[in-house]
Parts: sequence; C-alpha cells; structure tokens
Amino acid sequence: MPPITVMIKPASGICNMRCRYCFYADEQQNRAQASYGLMSEETLAAVLGRVLAAAQGRVTIAFQGGEPTCAGLDFFRRAVALEKQLNTRGLRVENAIQTNGYAIDDDWAAFFAQNCFLVGVSLDGPRELHDQNRPDAAGEGTHARVMRAVALLKKHGAQFNVLAVVTAAGARSARKTYNFFRRNGLDYQQYIPCLDPLGQERGGRPYSLTPEAYGRFLKDLFDCWYADAAAGHLTYNRYFTNLVGMLQGRPPEACGMLGVCGMQYVVEADGSVYPCDFYMLDQWRLGNFVTDTVADIDRRRQELGFIQRSVRLAEGCRECRWYPLCRGGCVRDREPGPGENYLCGAYKAFFPYAYPRLAALARALQRGAGPV
Repeated sequence: MPPITVMIKPASGICNMRCRYCFYADEQQNRAQASYGLMSEETLAAVLGRVLAAAQGRVTIAFQGGEPTCAGLDFFRRAVALEKQLNTRGLRVENAIQTNGYAIDDDWAAFFAQNCFLVGVSLDGPRELHDQNRPDAAGEGTHARVMRAVALLKKHGAQFNVLAVVTAAGARSARKTYNFFRRNGLDYQQYIPCLDPLGQERGGRPYSLTPEAYGRFLKDLFDCWYADAAAGHLTYNRYFTNLVGMLQGRPPEACGMLGVCGMQYVVEADGSVYPCDFYMLDQWRLGNFVTDTVADIDRRRQELGFIQRSVRLAEGCRECRWYPLCRGGCVRDREPGPGENYLCGAYKAFFPYAYPRLAALARALQRGAGPV
C-alpha cells in the first residue's frame, strides 16, 4: 500500500456560513441522511487507526467540511494526539485543513502553526466579490472576518494558501482578484470553477459559469500571472504551475488534471467512506472505517467501477491537440458521462492563447535560467 491521503469531514456539512454555490450542501440534499453531525473521538480513532495501519511511508490527513472548525479546537488537539499515539510504525503524518476562516482566532492560528498544518483559506477575492456569494448564517458579509483570519495566520507563522471559487462575477474580475491577492501578499493561490447543483443544467444560476466566461477568466488570469513571472516574481497558481510541470514531463498533482480519478478516501462524520468529495452520495458509499479495513474499501471501489468510469471520454477527446494537457478534466464536469467536459470550450480557447508562453516558461525553468 502506497502513501494514503484521507479527507475527513469532522462536522459533516455543518457550517457557520451559507455560501450560495456550496456543492456539499447540494450533495446533502441528494442522499437519505443529509448530515451526520459531529465526529466522535471513537470514530476518529477508528479512522486514523485503519489508515495508519495500511499506509506505507506517509499519510496525509485533510480536514474539510461543511466547515471543519465547527468540530471545535479540542477535536483537532485530540486528532494530533491520536496520530502520535497510533503511529506505531513511524510514518510521516501531514495535516491539512480547508476552512472558510470565519472562526479563526489566535488560538486556532497558533495551533495550526505549532502543529504544521497546511491551511487553505476560502477567499473569493476583494470584498464585493467575496460577499456576493459567501454570507454568514445571518446573511451578512464575511470578508472582514476572513481577512482577519489571514492576518492571524500570518502573525503566528502558519503555512497557508487561498482558494477562490470562480463564479460568473469572478470570471469578469480575474485581474481585480489577482491584484487584490498580490497586494495582500497572498502568493499561493488556487482557483476552482463553481459547480451547479447535481442533475441541473449547467449555467442556470446567477453565480454559474459558462465556458465562454471561464475561458476569458483563464486568459486574463494567465496574463497577470505570466507578467509577474516575466518580471521575476513567480507566484504559485495551482493550475498554471501544474501545467508547467506537465510540460516538463512531470505528472500533475491536482486531481482534476490527472485524466482519471485517484484513490481517494473521503470520510463522513460517522466514518462512512466515499471515493470523492463530489460523489458523497448513497450509491457511491464504499463502507465505513469503523467496521471496514482499507482493503475492504478498495474492493468495494473496484466493484462499483468508480475509477473505471472516469477513464471513459467523449468521442474524439483523445484526438484533440490539447488532450495531453486537458486529459478530459474532472469527471464531475463530464456528467452525465461519458460526455464532453462542460468547460471544454474554455480550455480550447485558453490553451492556444497561453501555450507558447507556458512552453517557454517551462523550458526556461528547466534550464535553471529563471522565470523566462
């Protein structure tokens, strides 16, 4: 068994915010039991025990939600203690958390720094973009609180990055968002296109992306990113950085760029295991780490054919010039599959536009000649 990455939802879908595009709130409404509440210490110990017993070399534990901080700081203190107690074979254990930042105070920030958590902070850009779709439970904007969280993470020296969900409004404001992040010293960035609700036609919500809008967004964002690279300041953009690595012959680390679904273990608060954060639905339940081993879970994954279905692509996809970089994209964007990626038009517009500069940058970095 190779290194294992496990995503744990310690507070199920519980959240202190009400983001309008939340894909997990939508998933909850499409299964028999919407929420599984808070994870117990017994369940946490069972999950960690199964994973630490099966892995070789390294285990990555990524906490997500809902909002994982709703489980409370004591839960995470206990998680770290259990990792040390159960790690009898001396594996390398890495922790990460994706948070909306709403509850982060000095105690949280100090804990993340002291325990070497990689923190992802959800931040859609400047106030007018962020607050448009990310209100709290009372309907108030959350931008100020998230920026306070960013300041506290910096103060305590915690390692963190920002994740922006790209909406229709965000797609029109790529330069504004990029410059906002740069002004605030947020040079480790990830941008993900928002999803529409399961089973609904894409593009029908106020926040929805169209392929045309996302294509323009990628071009504008790339221009900003490449201009900085040309000036000697190469920021980390997960998508563009992965593309450069692919052009240098390295495999991408981002799941949606692999061309096939990976061996993920996504764990709900009751210990139930699913193959992907986007598919935590009853028909894709693989078992439960309270009662099932990693081998049991893997057998069920094989029986359901989850990974096999991700290999199926639309006719002609592999003959496309850009297939080596696109690889069909995330399977969620190919539903109902096998179908053409909903954002295919965006990629077909972006790659011819950016490829000469991406390739030149990849060659320069490989030579050790600097960004360009």
